[in-house]
Amino acid sequence: MALDIGGKRTGIAVTDPLQIIATGLSTIEAGELIPYIKAYVQREPVELFVVGWPTNWDDSETHGTPLVVKAIKELQKHFPATPVHKMDERYTSKMAKDAMLEMGLKKKQRSNKKLVDEIAATILLQDYLRSVQGA
Repeated sequence: MALDIGGKRTGIAVTDPLQIIATGLSTIEAGELIPYIKAYVQREPVELFVVGWPTNWDDSETHGTPLVVKAIKELQKHFPATPVHKMDERYTSKMAKDAMLEMGLKKKQRSNKKLVDEIAATILLQDYLRSVQGA
């Protein structure tokens, strides 16, 4: 499960059992993340949390980094048996917007920040899957 954590909401993506392709799952409001994941893991196994790690061009922390650190601590507290992997998320939102444009979505659809967050999480997870598959 990949999480693109933001101040207002978190985009979530999951993969198939064979871990071949990432699929957008949802976008959850900030305060609903842990209850949402708790309900999800009752239905589906989660082996790993891939969390987008926000950094600047020079690898320094961004304004969003403390928020992600807090979210990781919450994940570790509520799901201690599930490892957390941080993944560079520097370009995922831009890539999500570009993907929406390529899909032919109208301007109004492309301005849907919830959809952008979900697609960003999907890109994050697909990048992770590629990195572990050696592709």
